[in-house]
Order: sequence, then C-alpha cells, then structure tokens
Amino acid sequence: MATCKVCSDPLVIHLDPEDSGATLPDDLLLACGCHFHWQCLLDQSLQLAASLRCPACNTYLPPNSVGPSAASSSSSSSAVAPQRTAILTRYINEGGVQEGLDILPTVMEEAYLAEHPEARPAQALHLMCAEGDVGGIVELLQDVDADEDEDDGMDAAALLRYQNPLNGMRSGLHLAVEKGQEEVFWLLLWLASGLPTTNFPEALAQTALGTGLQRGEAGPGKEDIRFLKDGQGRTAGDLCIEVGGQWQRFVEGGLFSP
Repeated sequence: MATCKVCSDPLVIHLDPEDSGATLPDDLLLACGCHFHWQCLLDQSLQLAASLRCPACNTYLPPNSVGPSAASSSSSSSAVAPQRTAILTRYINEGGVQEGLDILPTVMEEAYLAEHPEARPAQALHLMCAEGDVGGIVELLQDVDADEDEDDGMDAAALLRYQNPLNGMRSGLHLAVEKGQEEVFWLLLWLASGLPTTNFPEALAQTALGTGLQRGEAGPGKEDIRFLKDGQGRTAGDLCIEVGGQWQRFVEGGLFSP
C-alpha cells in the first residue's frame, strides 16, 4: 500500500482521534508516481515552487520536455515558474477523484505566503471581497484595528489597498467589480477612497457607520483605492467600463472622478 513520501503514513486522514476506524482518503499523486498527503506536499511549497521538482524523487513535474534553468534562491518564488506551466496531479479525497488537478497555483500561493506571512490577512480579505463576505471583511478589519499596537503585519489601511502579485496586482476593488459584488464595492469605497460621503446611497452610509470602522481617507501612504492600477494598467473604474451595465453607469455618474 502506498504511503506519503513525507511522513510515511497511510494516505488517509482520521476524522476522530478517538475512533481509529473513521478515516477519509487523502491521496495526492504526482506525475512521477510519488504519493503525498495534501498538506504534506503543501508544506514543501517553497522547494517545489523554486524547482518544480518532486520533493521526494527530484523528477521535473511540468509536462515540458526540458526542466527550468537554475532558479535564483534570492528571488521571490512567485516569479520562478514560467507562465502556462502546470503541475498536473490526481487527487483522491472525500469528494472523490480529481484527475488532471493543477496544483501549481496553490503551491505558488503557499510559497509566497511562507516568504511573506504578513500577507495572509490580505489574501483572506481578497477572498472575502470576491465572495461578497461583507461581514467577514468588517470583522477582519475590526480585529486588525484592535491589534494595531502589534508591529508584525499590515494595518487596516494597508490591507484595504493590498494588490495581489499572484493575481495580476488586482486590488479588492478590482475583485468586487469582477465578481459583481456591489455591497463590497461600496464598502471599500467608504473605507479606502476620497469619494465624498454625499455620493454614497444613504442606506449604505448608515450601514457603514454602524460597523464602527472609520471613513477612509486618501493621502500620503494611503492612495485612493479607486486609482490603484492592476498589472494591465487598469483601475477598477476601467474594469467597470469593461464589465458594462450598472458598473459602467457608476463611472459615468462620477464615482471615479478625481
């Protein structure tokens, strides 16, 4: 029976430590034939992202005929893997069998976060922006404000303006527009732009005030979120025009005017 190449344990997870019989499959098979637990492989993300080779047998994993040139250990792992590269796997878990699962994006993200742990809350914020989790955003920012005396991460202003290098330098506002999350869109404008309060729908302004979070300001070190540009040079306003519909009308109505 195959075991994990990292920990040598069976390729299952135990649901209840007190019930040794309750397990679920957790079997990630690489193209080289090596098996891993999902988390065990992710724990090797820095090495894997830099080399694109199996941590166990050193086989080059992408379906290219030639391996990558030597990667600089001093450069960010997020820049090592060439574009369109993939690490295809078969993963068996409680949801069934996933053939052809590309784990490289997940590996690159884990490697980036291992090198930049201060970005974890920002990545979480972006996920909430994409999913429309307004309550989660408010709670995260409140927690950051409560821990503002701790000098080990981003403050709320930096979190709100974070641009993800693993996702085309998009901001949370870009994601809100892309995913059609209007409530998140207005919340981010309230918290991180210089848009006059009179431009906000009254009901939304009252809701924002009720969160206890301070109205955002633009200034030194606090760039207006409306004018942050992604990796293609687009502001969220440019993206609104691309999406069209009500989003384009927001631009025409002056929400992105300086």
